[in-house]
Amino acid sequence: MDIQVGNILRLKKQHPCGSREWEVLRTGADFRLKCMGCGHQIMIARRVLEKSVREIKQKP
Repeated sequence: MDIQVGNILRLKKQHPCGSREWEVLRTGADFRLKCMGCGHQIMIARRVLEKSVREIKQKP
């Protein structure tokens, strides 16, 4: 899966704030993502993230 810094990911499950979209801040063995709804940042393992991605969009 080709995920780059700056991409917007739509995930299967929504964040408690109601948003499903996350911005990629860092890539590698794990990813740092920022919620587009509330700005919360998380670290998530690559294999976990790749299973939960529905759509990859380029940042506008």
